Parts: sequence; structure tokens; C-alpha cells
Amino acid sequence: MTDRPKTPLLDRVQRPADLKQFSDAELVRLAHELRSETVSTVSVTGGHLGAGLGVVELTVALHAVFDTPRDKLIWDVGHQCYPHKILTERRDRIRTLRQKDGLSGFTKRSESPYDPFGAAHSSTSISAALGFAVARDLGGNPPEGAGDAIAVIGDGSMSAGMAYEAMNNAGHLGKRLFVILNDNEMSIAPPVGAMSSYLSRLYAEEPFQEFRAAAKGAVSLLPEPFREGAKRAKDILKGMAVGGTLFEQLGFSYLGPIDGHDLNQLLPVLRTVKQRATGPILIHVLTKKGKGYAPAEKARDKGHGVGKFDVVTGEQKKAPSNAPSYTSVFAQSLLQEAAEDDKICAVTAAMPDGTGLNLFAERYPSRCFDVGIAEQHGVTFSAALSAGGMKPFCAMYSTFLQRGYDQVVHDVAIQRLPVRFAIDRAGLVGADGATHAGAFDIAYLANLPGFVVMAAADEAELKHMVATAAAHDDGPIAFRFPRGEGKGVDMPERGEPLEIGKGRIISEGKRVAILSFGTRLAEVEKAAEALGAKGITPTIADARFAKPLDREMILSLAATHEALITIEEGAVGGFGSHVAQLLADEGVFDTGLKYRSMVLPDIFIDQASPSDMYAVAGMNAEHIEAKVLDVLGVARIGVQRA
Repeated sequence: MTDRPKTPLLDRVQRPADLKQFSDAELVRLAHELRSETVSTVSVTGGHLGAGLGVVELTVALHAVFDTPRDKLIWDVGHQCYPHKILTERRDRIRTLRQKDGLSGFTKRSESPYDPFGAAHSSTSISAALGFAVARDLGGNPPEGAGDAIAVIGDGSMSAGMAYEAMNNAGHLGKRLFVILNDNEMSIAPPVGAMSSYLSRLYAEEPFQEFRAAAKGAVSLLPEPFREGAKRAKDILKGMAVGGTLFEQLGFSYLGPIDGHDLNQLLPVLRTVKQRATGPILIHVLTKKGKGYAPAEKARDKGHGVGKFDVVTGEQKKAPSNAPSYTSVFAQSLLQEAAEDDKICAVTAAMPDGTGLNLFAERYPSRCFDVGIAEQHGVTFSAALSAGGMKPFCAMYSTFLQRGYDQVVHDVAIQRLPVRFAIDRAGLVGADGATHAGAFDIAYLANLPGFVVMAAADEAELKHMVATAAAHDDGPIAFRFPRGEGKGVDMPERGEPLEIGKGRIISEGKRVAILSFGTRLAEVEKAAEALGAKGITPTIADARFAKPLDREMILSLAATHEALITIEEGAVGGFGSHVAQLLADEGVFDTGLKYRSMVLPDIFIDQASPSDMYAVAGMNAEHIEAKVLDVLGVARIGVQRA
């Protein structure tokens, strides 16, 4: 296509081994072409742009020096893996990124042997690299062979405890292992905490002028005659610019910081460590997120997550909104509550923009806490805020809250502390795929004693649930809501606290009742309209609460209908299972009630549009209609029974 950049060197690369044919000067030019190809690709697909642009030179250098896929290159999180995918036999499919039946936006083992370990959550790469290194030394023999293990981890990901658990273990074991600390001073939000400040101090004193001395600082990598002199240089340098590094105390040889956009620095260092390393080494590389593409460099988030855009201007092609997003409704509702209650505070884990808490931080900076990529800490911190007399709202994506589950159980639920969990990205989320789906929170929270679990059917309900959570002081409470726009319903001026454990009847019908938990309610109403044309009028109810259940409403529905169907945007074991338990305990099934539960299927659903993902799950209006017809025994001509 004529709109694609000219890439004569990149056109000669099918796989990383092809990089071995190029001179260092050609690799520099290749990196420029790879950056242009990445920008061009993401302009068509949307996705994570800034992270990949920041590691273009590093990607080229790693693949040029190491021998992937025999050597295991592990990208932490995977936001930055698009250039890697272009170089690893996937360029012909790169414009299917994050699309249905296309390439994943993250590393994925089933997709390519060049992705030795799948990722999409942060801070797992060092643990994985160490596992590969130990497996290699124990005689493990994966299909591509067992070579070196290289973890590339961002400074934001280094705020998670798991990274230090892995480094502590790696330093103890002493295995040959490479950790590239990709330090761009930015994860999704600006990094927070002491580690960020520590890394900043490491290169505050003109580090590039000291590069040669720093490189020689890894004494064990040098020939014997140079070691004594190098040791003295290292001691001087450590006192002057680096200081006694935390990494060396953990058992790693530390090298850096070096310019991650200068192949004339990257290539010699990587070649040296590959040739001489015997134990774990950390190479501290400085990069800039969004590097080389002006619109990304100028953006506040450095072009982290973008829609389709114009390459020349960087302007994103986003469809106009018909309704406010659920996230913005949550954010504005929380601001309203906080204006009247100075005990309300907010906690997030490196996602202030994604959770809408950036607005709260601007208005109430002393009451908003971004704890970094540290969900476990964030949950326990929220628990103690609550015990200390505050009213914390712990705002995390469903898929990220999973990382703090033990703390939810041990530090919040057992102590019956009123932490308010605002669970964003509930259900199937679209282009990020299975790794970011909020499929499990209903099941993993509703089984905890004393927990209140709510799901908003629309944006007005969400506003009421924020008010409900703010007013609830008797133990933990959670409310879930999806990504994307609301339904366009009329919004109340203020949220009103709901009666705990009480649902609502949306419309009265007969024969079959459909009990919805969450935003599938809109699809239930569409299905009911289609059923009405066939002479079937179901009763529709909105549960609002998965815990405690509205026993009176559910038992009434069961007593007055021949069939009851529940539907939820979650995995088996959640709302429908709790309803089934209630019905069984009350002996309702003994009298012949027909019961069905529509839940997400027992599979991980790959990326596609949310509508397509729910089609795979069998939870759109036509599937609900089919389920009703099936349970009532109504035949559908020419259509297979559900």
C-alpha cells in the first residue's frame, strides 16, 4: 500500500537470525525503519504505541546479539512487544493486532515460539527468566532449545514486590541471567514511590559521560589484567554517581545506566555480557516512551494506549460518544460523595487515568493515593485506612484486583473492614483479550463471608451504587461496571443509597422470568422485545446484588413462573451459582422449576470487539431469546436448539 513507509532493510528481515547479516550502521538504519513500521501499524489497528517506540533500538540490539527463540526473550507486561513481533516472523500479520482472529496485543506462547512466556500483567518477567535459566541448567529441553534467559522489565513494573522476590531468589541461586531494566520514568501513569526516586538519583550526575567507567564497573566481565584497575574505577564511580546499588546487594552485577536509544552503546555492552557473564546481571537502560514520534512524545501518557490515528498529525479517530463512560460516571459520582464527606479517600494501583481517579487527585490530592503497580499493598493499605477511620474506595480493574486476592480475603474480609471496591473493566473488554477480561470477580468476592457484591445495570444504577458504598459501614462492599459507554439513560442529580440485598422488577410477564445481574440487562430487554413478537412475555428483574441475594424476590419469581433464567457477565461459580444454591436449599427444584444460568463459557476468549466476544460467549440478545424458547420447549424452525 502506498501509505506504508519505505523499509528496504526491514524488508530483508523475516526472522531475528537475519539481523546477523547487517553491520552496526545498518542496524541503526533498520531501527529507524522498524519505528516507522510500528507507527504505521498502530495508526491502523490502535493499541499500545508509546511503549513499543521506546524500545525499538533495544529490540533490534537484543535480537541481533542473542539467538532467539533458543535464547528466551521475555517482555514484562508486553505493551512494548509490537516491534518484537514485526521482527519475529509476524510482520505479514502485524496489522491484525488486537483484532478478531488476529495477533494478540501482548506476548502469547500459543502464537509464536519467539514468545516463550505470555504476559499482560506486570512484574512477572524476572521470575519467568529465572525459571527458564534453572530449567536450562537442570537439563530441560524445550522444542526451540535451552539458551540464555533475558527479562526486559520497566521501571514502573519494578514497584511490584514480585520483581524483588524474583531478584532476591536469582541473586541467591547465582544462575546466568540477564535483566534489562528499561527505565523510561513512566509506566502508564508517571511512576511513584521511592524506587522511582532511587533510579532517578542513579543517573542524576551526567551518567552518559561516565558510561565507559560504568561499563568497566562489572569487573567479572573483563580480562584478568584489567580487573584491578577496573575495580578501583568502579569504587570511585559507585561513590560518585551510582552509589552502592540495591541491585548489587541482591546479588546482581549492575551495569549502567546506558542510553537505550544508542545502538553504539547497546550492542557492545550486550555482546560483552553475553560472552562473559557467569551469574545474574542487571543492565540499566534509559529510554523515552514514545521516542521518535512527536505526537506520542508530546502526549501526557506518551501515547500509551491509542485508537486509530492519522500518522502525520497523530490525531486519533474516535467515534463521538453517545453517553458518558461508566468510568467517568464513577469518577464524577465519587467526587460528589467526597465533597460532602471528608473521610472518603481513593486508592489506585498505577491506573489513575484508567480508573477516573485523576479527577479525584486534582480535586482532593491529599485524599488520593496511587500506590504504583502494587495491588497487594493497595488492598492492605485500604484496609488499614478503613481501620484508621477513613472511607477508602479501592479502584482497580477486575483483572488486576486478582493480584491482591489474598489481601482481600485476609486483610479486608476476615476483619470485616468497610473497604469499598470499585471494580472497573468487569466482563469482556475487547481488544486486550483474555488477559484483561473481568470474568472472575463475582465468583471470587461473592464467596467471602460478609461481603456485599453489586453490579450496575446502567450508568444511573452505578451512581446509586457509589452512594450505597459510601454509606455502607458494615463490612466490605464491591460494585462492578464494564468498560465503555453507558446506555444513555436519564441520570439522577444525586446517587441514592440502595437497600442492601434488594433487587427490582423491571417488567412483569409470565411463564419465564429472566433475572439479570449487571449490564446484560439491556440485551435481556432486546430479547424480550423479540420474544414479544412470538407471544412470549418474560418477567424481567435486575438483581443488583449477588450478595446478599434478594431472597424474597427470587423465591417469588420461582413460585410464579415455570422457568427462571439468570444471566451475568462472569464465570461459573458466581451469581447464578448462588441463586441455584438458594433454590436448592429452599426445596424449589423439588416442585419442578426449570432453571438455567447463563454465564461466560469455560474458556479464555481471545480478543475481538466486546459484541463479538459476547457472541462467542453466547450472551447477546439472540442467545437469550434462544435460551427462553429452549427452556419453554418452543421449537424454532430452521434454527438449532440452544
